[in-house]
Amino acid sequence: QVQLVESGGALVQAGGSLRLSCVAAGSIVRINAMGWYRQVPGKQRELVARIDSGGSTNYADPVKDRFTISRDGAKKTVYLQMNSLKSEDTAVYYCNVEATAWGSSNTNYWGQGTQVTVSS
Repeated sequence: QVQLVESGGALVQAGGSLRLSCVAAGSIVRINAMGWYRQVPGKQRELVARIDSGGSTNYADPVKDRFTISRDGAKKTVYLQMNSLKSEDTAVYYCNVEATAWGSSNTNYWGQGTQVTVSS
């Protein structure tokens, strides 16, 4: 019902920047919140940043002041601008969308993940 397509993951040197994008498509009635999570092998997936339908944001402490989440409602797209990248930011980044689709209640949807690797 809702498909998420992520892009922007890459190999970058420490101190560099990347911008991740995630486009939502499908039978969407309303997008309630959009966010980014990340996961490294052997650890649980963790929240990086989230933005709700009113534009309010929250960030994980390790990325505050370095990452910025934004959304374009018309394009059903969420972005994650990542600056001053550190080796500990290396992970698979997953887009998450809380949305109501036709015939469904509010549901969490996940993208396939995009790899971000920061070399020191």
